[in-house]
Amino acid sequence: MISSLPQFIKLISLSLQLSEKQIRHAIQLFDEGATIPFISRYRKEMTEGMDEVQLAETKEQYDRLCELEKRKETILSTIDEQGKLTEELKTRIENCWNSTELEDIYLPYKPKRRTRAEIAREKGLEPLAKMIMAQNSNDVERMAQPFVKDKVENVGDALNGAKDIMAEWINESEAARNSIRKIFGYEAVISSKVIKGKEEEAQKYRDYFDMNEKLSRCSSHRLLAMRRAEAEGFLRVNIGPNDEHCVEKLERIFVKSNNASSDLVCEAVKDAYKRLLKPGIETEFAAESKAKADAEAIRVFAENLRQLLLAPPLGQKRTLGIDPGYRTGCKVVCLDAQGNLLHNETIYPHPPQQEHSQATRKIQKMVEAYDIQAIAIGNGTASRETEHFIQNIRYDREVQVFVVSENGASIYSASKTARDEFPDYDVTVRGAISIGRRLMDPLAELVKIDPKSIGVGQYQHDVDQAQLKKALDQTVENAVNRVGVNLNTASKHLLTYISGLGPQLAQNIVNYRTENGEFKNRKQLMKVPKMGVKTFEQCAGFLRIPGSDNPLDNTAVHPESYAIVENMAKDLKTKVSEIIHNKTLIQSIDKQKYITDKVGLLTLNDILQELEKPGRDPREGVKVFEFDPAIKTINDLRIGMELPGIITNITNFGAFVDVGIKENGLVHISNMSDKFISNPAEVVSLHQHVKVRVLEVDLSRKRLQLKLL
Repeated sequence: MISSLPQFIKLISLSLQLSEKQIRHAIQLFDEGATIPFISRYRKEMTEGMDEVQLAETKEQYDRLCELEKRKETILSTIDEQGKLTEELKTRIENCWNSTELEDIYLPYKPKRRTRAEIAREKGLEPLAKMIMAQNSNDVERMAQPFVKDKVENVGDALNGAKDIMAEWINESEAARNSIRKIFGYEAVISSKVIKGKEEEAQKYRDYFDMNEKLSRCSSHRLLAMRRAEAEGFLRVNIGPNDEHCVEKLERIFVKSNNASSDLVCEAVKDAYKRLLKPGIETEFAAESKAKADAEAIRVFAENLRQLLLAPPLGQKRTLGIDPGYRTGCKVVCLDAQGNLLHNETIYPHPPQQEHSQATRKIQKMVEAYDIQAIAIGNGTASRETEHFIQNIRYDREVQVFVVSENGASIYSASKTARDEFPDYDVTVRGAISIGRRLMDPLAELVKIDPKSIGVGQYQHDVDQAQLKKALDQTVENAVNRVGVNLNTASKHLLTYISGLGPQLAQNIVNYRTENGEFKNRKQLMKVPKMGVKTFEQCAGFLRIPGSDNPLDNTAVHPESYAIVENMAKDLKTKVSEIIHNKTLIQSIDKQKYITDKVGLLTLNDILQELEKPGRDPREGVKVFEFDPAIKTINDLRIGMELPGIITNITNFGAFVDVGIKENGLVHISNMSDKFISNPAEVVSLHQHVKVRVLEVDLSRKRLQLKLL
């Protein structure tokens, strides 16, 4: 593997348009066990400032090349065992870095099941196939006569066997496969037809009942929808180019004369295309197009998740959380500023009980008794009615009211995590707690839920699950480390995503905290079981300790850089604590004095920015939002109405908007801007407050079309 590393570096450098030095250092850090958040934040000099996206792409390509290298070793070994590995073939395989080309080279040597061609070879018909393929004779029957013996019954049997062998040669020809691939690339059409008798069941896929579209133009969401319908047994989906064009192309490659031998070669070409080449290349393009669609869907999902995780937090405020409901009532919880449960009960302000006055008094008492500063209401069933009820109560103080996304709350409330946190409470109470905590700190609460269950993706169950998990885990890890966590209050789930930790060390930290009390400083982390020097290096900068005996422990300054800050303080004849927040002092520091062979301006700029605003949360502050009070259901909507709304999900084809009713409306990408846009994320972001105009209301299908204003 080491011998191929220079080639890996060159290939990745060309692909990503980054210097070979950057790629070499990034790979070196990955091989040493460094994480993407750590490298992007604390090893900027080594990588010349590569960001998280560039590092992730480097890692992905490096891993892919390592897998390709292993595949080449297997191929070389297999061909060598057959005694067919020439120096020329070995060199070609070793120099090949394209997986499709590699498999084409290997195809003639790949162990096969007993094919028609193999059976013909066993009958001794390969020499006849070679003679016909030469296309020098017009008397093929005379050529075939000597082969009529043993298991070959007659001349027709001999010629058919020879055609089977020729068809396999044509299929295994790199020139043939590349020609058909090229035609597929330019011409291939993806078509779908509804399976007879399934029309009623498949109504949600009716846009695809009889569809033809160039594969190269088929958007990821349309392709995934067709493939889902195919998997559910509703559609038949095919990919293919113009068959005549493909056969003509192959004939130009293999038919060299105009005689009886050439006629047989023509027949072999048609058979090879229909039976072997077309199905094989169609499978290849189906897999490739699905992989591209998966990658795009995963990218959109990951970006939505990133925005959701980095949603504005309310912060440490005493919060009342409400999980709304009608018949079963509204579950109400009171949380302290750290999110601990203080009190819970159920109120019934809505039908059928309609205990409006009693519910009002209970809410007023709770707000007063627990010094509530904010109220979080889940956006599910009875949300609007509950919001209206809460906003019309008079309180003895100013109380902010927020509507919070419930996506995934039910998954959390029934999970082992929730049971471990609140073993004495049922799922409804746990759900209300989650709603309240989501307002206070969305990131800390959402990390407890499987990202797939948060409801901001599209076709998440149809895409490659391993790739999806990898992308979403990396998104969560990047978000958690970007914000940083309080070492003394962070849950095990939050700590799990901190650079270098993982579930076991996160649990060890929580156990140590329980047994020994709060951490006094970052050095104390080294006393946690299984915490090694390398892991400490990876995680320490992302863990904050308010009130530490060292003020730098509550900043993103890494412990390895403490000496730099101490030298700055010494040169300024002051204490480290006096520099923090002191913009005048910080601006007076001469950065050039502190440059070393390992620490450059990139790191020094980061240190000084952190000293100016230590522990700064990159997330914005939360804003109060109000829906149009006149709109309660889809029946209240009229074409032309202009309404406030919140972006709840972003897809390739548009964005979904909550306008305060059960059904989310769609703003199609064509209705997002007066100018052309290729990606909705250019215009909107998740949970953005927007204004929309109603374009269409389909009451029968409960669908709402909107335009962004």
